[in-house]
Amino acid sequence: MERLADSGSHKSMTEIDMPAAPISQRIRSYIAHRSWFGLSVGALFFAASLTPSLAPRPPVLLGALAGASFAMGYLLGLCLLNLWRYVGLPAGRPASRVIQGAATLCGIVAAAYLWLAIDWQNDVRAVLMMEPISRWHLIETAGVAIIVFALLFVIGIAVREIFRRATQLLDRFLPRRMAVLLGVAVAIVLSWTIINGVIFRTGLHLADSSFRELDALVQTDLNAPTNPLQTGSSESLIGWEGLGRQGRSYVGTGPTEQAISQLTGKPATRPIRVYAGLNSANTTEDRARLALAELKRVGGFEKPVLVIIAPTGTGWVDGAGIDTLEYLHHGDVASVAIQYSYLASWLSLLAEPDYGVDSARALFRQIYTYWKTLPEETRPRLYLHGLSLGALSSESSMDLFDVIDEPIHGAFWVGPPFPSKLWQSTTRNRQPDSPVWLPRFRDSSIVRFTNQQNHLDKPDKEWGLMRIVYLQYGSDPITFFEPSAFFQQPEWMTGERAPDVSPTFRWVPGVTFLQLGVDMITGMGTPPGFGHVFAADDYMDGWIAVTQPKGWTPSELAQLRGALIKAQTPD
Repeated sequence: MERLADSGSHKSMTEIDMPAAPISQRIRSYIAHRSWFGLSVGALFFAASLTPSLAPRPPVLLGALAGASFAMGYLLGLCLLNLWRYVGLPAGRPASRVIQGAATLCGIVAAAYLWLAIDWQNDVRAVLMMEPISRWHLIETAGVAIIVFALLFVIGIAVREIFRRATQLLDRFLPRRMAVLLGVAVAIVLSWTIINGVIFRTGLHLADSSFRELDALVQTDLNAPTNPLQTGSSESLIGWEGLGRQGRSYVGTGPTEQAISQLTGKPATRPIRVYAGLNSANTTEDRARLALAELKRVGGFEKPVLVIIAPTGTGWVDGAGIDTLEYLHHGDVASVAIQYSYLASWLSLLAEPDYGVDSARALFRQIYTYWKTLPEETRPRLYLHGLSLGALSSESSMDLFDVIDEPIHGAFWVGPPFPSKLWQSTTRNRQPDSPVWLPRFRDSSIVRFTNQQNHLDKPDKEWGLMRIVYLQYGSDPITFFEPSAFFQQPEWMTGERAPDVSPTFRWVPGVTFLQLGVDMITGMGTPPGFGHVFAADDYMDGWIAVTQPKGWTPSELAQLRGALIKAQTPD
């Protein structure tokens, strides 16, 4: 991210051909001949990055974002400066006092914004009903910003070295300006390929494999079930160890028939939960077939409600979501899921957004194919469910043309990630008078959206044969991250904003893109009902709309809602 030429001298392009100096000498030279213009732009980007965004940022991440923004602004300043010179525009040298005065002014702005950063973070935390943080965290933020900028500065030197050598080679065969342009392209493409294609993706796959081995060894405080009709028991087709940590948690917890009956005051049956972990079988297809066989063994197709779940990247199934459904139907629910990764959803989204699609499709094919063979009058109602990356995988698991003759009954997708194609399509084609953070799609007969307030009850609109509900929060960066935010203001920042989005959040080219990227990491640190953490009572509204549980009075539903909220609220 270092310059082709500094702002204080007019160097010829032939400097590219000069012999390479020792790396330590080159770094000292780069620092000594720093660009005041680049530093000034960097300081403004640094300041902008400290303004509030969707999710509150802990001091370390706030500092990392600020350091990266400083580096991006510095690079932009250098690029603009060299573009000015490259096209042959006048390049008179301003007085050094003017340059240093402008840089000092930008530095004062950056310092002022750093001082205000904690106040802004506390503004966001207040919207999300979180405790404020101390101003002393500014020291931590500033230190991290300096370290991050220094690391990126060194990386910039390496990229410049790639450019220099590529241009030297191309200059033998091409005109100088063409060689320089191609040298820039080579440096960008090669650097991105190394960082993203080799280091990042290979590192993620190695991490995924390592976590897979580790997960098989990590034991929870849960014991293997003794009921032969539970997955992981001695009679099960899927061993307890093969479930993995997330699978054991999903299968070994949840309400029993006694707990359901005690809360609802009505007879209940034990819900059925089937899960195949990554260590249960070698391939995706084998895990899907194993899950189907286990589901048949435990009587899953005899329940009136059957849900195919696509878990998150780590294999996690949110208990607040599935517990709620089981209470609503008095335990008459069977659910099935298979694991495809150990990576957090935001990591999978950055590396391979379709990471879990193959797994979700394999499971859906197995379950749906068998389900179609059952008598229509006795087979269970079939639903899809997914949270976060699971929502993306779940909505991609079926082709509407393949199920049009025998459609499933509905789907409940929560916190859909921004690459979700069906979510994108319905949002893009929403009714013009509805906001992007709460769309209304066509006549609301198939797809409806909701958030912290229940927007699913529409007395003047009737549901069709299939019911699809999206639960999303305006403050969820996993849903509302936009790659185009780098150069274009997101639509959800214009006009009326979602109630859980800070009114002080402002769009800044490039910087907002980085802010939203960091927010994807911190979105899981909010209280239930904000960001990427979903409240049990919001799950309840969605499941009621999709599955239509019977036999509940308004007072009984209010009692259940209160119990679910209490169970999810930490002591």
